[in-house]
Amino acid sequence: MKRLELPSPPGSYRWYYVDVEAGDFTAVVIFMVGSIFSPRYSSSLRRGGEPREHAAVNFALYEKGARCQWVLTEYQRVSLEEDGRCLRVGRSALRHQGGGLLAEIVDKTPVWGRPAQVRLELLPDCPPTEPVRLVEGMSHWWDPIAPRARAVLEIPLLGLRLEGRAYHDGNHGDVPLGSDLPGWDWKRVHDGEHTTIVYRPWYPAAPEQRRVWHLRAGARACQLTERSPEPADTTRTLWGLRVPQRLLAQGEPFLLESSPFYARLEASQEGAHAMAEVADFRRFHSPWIRWMARLRTRIAQPERRAS
Repeated sequence: MKRLELPSPPGSYRWYYVDVEAGDFTAVVIFMVGSIFSPRYSSSLRRGGEPREHAAVNFALYEKGARCQWVLTEYQRVSLEEDGRCLRVGRSALRHQGGGLLAEIVDKTPVWGRPAQVRLELLPDCPPTEPVRLVEGMSHWWDPIAPRARAVLEIPLLGLRLEGRAYHDGNHGDVPLGSDLPGWDWKRVHDGEHTTIVYRPWYPAAPEQRRVWHLRAGARACQLTERSPEPADTTRTLWGLRVPQRLLAQGEPFLLESSPFYARLEASQEGAHAMAEVADFRRFHSPWIRWMARLRTRIAQPERRAS
């Protein structure tokens, strides 16, 4: 596994993402530095906001398309330890070790402050790939670290131990999302033999110049290509955000998360499982949407230093 990194320039960001599909359950883990979901970081950008002052841990657990646990906590301090192998945010840690990943989350839910504990072990089933710049001349990079993997997820306070298929990537950039890259839509599909990821960046260019990244990962190799976009049917959420009408050949997807600027979707069909997201960061930076986003985030109090 690759060494973990921290962003430095004001307005920059980096996150590490994992999703796990295990029967009726789906889980998402994200460790963020320069949190892209932070209204406080967005508000601080005019003053040269520092990414390391806005780190966050996100955990979401869904059962049959319904959310059953949610954690999103923002911290003012973050550290990189163990020679770049361990990213620590609050009491939680993400480690690249051995040839796999270990994530341990110790946190609380927003509003009610209920305790949350999560342990995730991930072992890749395919070789790694190199990071790619989504759009030439723009700062956003996508790093498919382990596109196809096996995972064990333990949530002791809910009495759950889950085993299933997983996906792990990283994303980073040196300028705020929405300032050059407006947004994207992304889809990951696991089937019996392969994992396919389609990552479509949005950017101001003529339609004939637009491209999408297509990654097909198997046990022996990963093939990454850049292709012309294919037409797809979309629908609008209640917030007016356009999302895919289908993720697989049949059936409508579950809308796992829905906000004015972000949506997460899921679908299953005969051994195949799809996850997708749509993000519009031009919307996120509007003041009223930043105000709404504060309601979903718990802010950790700064630790007191011993005198």
